[in-house]
Amino acid sequence: MISLPKGTKDVLPQESYKWHYVEEQIRKLAKDFGFQEIRTPTFEHTELFSRGVGETTDIVNKEMYTFIDKGGRSMTLKPEGTAGVARSFIENGLGNTPQPTKMYYLTPVFRYEKPQSGRLREHHQFGIEIFGSDSPYADVEVMSLVKTLFDRLGIDSIELNINNIGCAKCRKNYTKALCDYFAKHINAMCQTCKERL
Repeated sequence: MISLPKGTKDVLPQESYKWHYVEEQIRKLAKDFGFQEIRTPTFEHTELFSRGVGETTDIVNKEMYTFIDKGGRSMTLKPEGTAGVARSFIENGLGNTPQPTKMYYLTPVFRYEKPQSGRLREHHQFGIEIFGSDSPYADVEVMSLVKTLFDRLGIDSIELNINNIGCAKCRKNYTKALCDYFAKHINAMCQTCKERL
């Protein structure tokens, strides 16, 4: 008998109603907040993730399911949702529509995780994206939506921690201070960390 691939899970009929309930709550909430659903392909050109997520991240270096298709192109099962949504926003000219553009997705994502740590190699992600607004209120809206979702699902043991690395001008100083600090410890770093630095 062929068994379930390592790091994947069947959603059995006696469990699927829970998925339906959560997905229904997400869709209702997204509509309440003015978000529209977007569905992007399950696989994209590998370059989208290596450029969009960052070539030195663990996702790109260790966790992507990448293959060469019959046309000789490098393709990757999506490891996260944002890169495909950003590609679609640009490719489909959504920047030419009234802004901001508010989209959400419920999608399977694939990462070569270590299943023994309780992670699945195929899991599902809910994400929201706001394009065309640089207002901090957009960030507040995202946090409000997530808090409301947890409330509706009866999850009340949530703690929100907010961090800020500053505006574009301040971020340069922050990045320099961070690099200066870690440069003193470069000999203790792994090769990946050295490359990131």
